[in-house]
Amino acid sequence: MKAREQKLELIIAWAENNPDIRTVLLTSSLVNPYAPVDDFSDLDIELVFENMHKYVADKTWIDLFGDPISMIEEDDRSFDGKNAMKMVLYSDHVKVDFKLYQKEEFLKETQEEILPEDWDVGYKVLIDKDNLTKDLKPPSYQSIMIQKPSEKKFQQLMNDFWWDTTYVVKCLKREDLFYAKFMSENMKTDYLVPLIEWYIASLHDWKNITTNKHGRLFKKYLSPELWIKAEATFSGSNIEDNWNALYASADLVHELGTALADKLTFKYPQKHENDIRKYLDEVRAMY
Repeated sequence: MKAREQKLELIIAWAENNPDIRTVLLTSSLVNPYAPVDDFSDLDIELVFENMHKYVADKTWIDLFGDPISMIEEDDRSFDGKNAMKMVLYSDHVKVDFKLYQKEEFLKETQEEILPEDWDVGYKVLIDKDNLTKDLKPPSYQSIMIQKPSEKKFQQLMNDFWWDTTYVVKCLKREDLFYAKFMSENMKTDYLVPLIEWYIASLHDWKNITTNKHGRLFKKYLSPELWIKAEATFSGSNIEDNWNALYASADLVHELGTALADKLTFKYPQKHENDIRKYLDEVRAMY
């Protein structure tokens, strides 16, 4: 994306000529070999200052790189003296997440035994006027890789999924659409996404496999048949469609859960599933 490249050049030129800035890093997807990158990918910039506090308070420097149309600041809500965030969307559609560091705090981070996740997902040193990054460990990218679950974690996910289906079925029977959507979407995030991640990683022997945030690469890794089944777990506002999506979710969890249990030699909670499915059917058939 030409606008993003031009904005990065502007930021680098500004930082090089600003004595307050000592180090600049580019992080996240643009420097992560495992991440998908397109025209919507953000610029994630870390700025290390001699005195960052005036740049937290005075935001005029943000206008140097374009016309901001929206911004989120984490300074007032979560500012801890170590770093601050300015997430900016410019009128040219480029979004820049600026992370501001105080020099002393940045140096402490570089000395950590385990590389912080912000850097472990990938980083590139753009400017280093004082050699502050000399001890910075190279990224391992392991923090974004799917890890094999313990049997306890697997069983907990299964138990929680089947439990939460009972909330959805009651909401659908009451036609409480908002609550039904709230629960079903939480179930996707909390149970279905990690289950699909585990299933995909198991097909690759748990070796350096990532599907990126919230299943962005699921379509790439799932078979066409499984992808169709995953799509069926989404629904619109029609109550009947939501019933169908709930049962599609149950079917997919069963298929992937039993396959994983077999591969990992875990016990699948079939009786629990059977009992819950009986409850779902009975409630759906009421009245």
